[in-house]
Amino acid sequence: MASSKVGSIGEYIREQRTRAKISLRQLADVSGISNPYLSQIERGLRKPSAEILQQIAKGLRISAEALYVQAGILEDREADTDVQAAVRADLLLTERQKQVLLDIYASFLKENEATGVLGADFADAAAPEPAAPDGAAPEPADHAQNGKEEVG
Repeated sequence: MASSKVGSIGEYIREQRTRAKISLRQLADVSGISNPYLSQIERGLRKPSAEILQQIAKGLRISAEALYVQAGILEDREADTDVQAAVRADLLLTERQKQVLLDIYASFLKENEATGVLGADFADAAAPEPAAPDGAAPEPADHAQNGKEEVG
């Protein structure tokens, strides 16, 4: 079973590198790991240490935790929601930004759980208020229009 983990971490790293559109040589340069060693990791011939995984994660700009779980160093936590997976996979966000977004998202989930607003109930609770009767324009548009008339 450990050999499948070794192979899967290499495959996972290769997949992340391909998604980031960087070559093996580029990843080796930014992570400070030799090109041959990185190649051996990707092919499942070497089992990287936690320190090496951290360097690779930094080079890929992904969470080191994701690599630790994939390598079997950390226990996998509860499965991510689509939102959490998307935030973690976003290459344009820093690790700190990802964590802040995930913390905010988690607080919303806890709030909804505490108030009993979940799943289909949430869709009903988040439904927009009924539309205003015909002829009634929303107030912000009225203010903006009135403001223009008074200024001009």
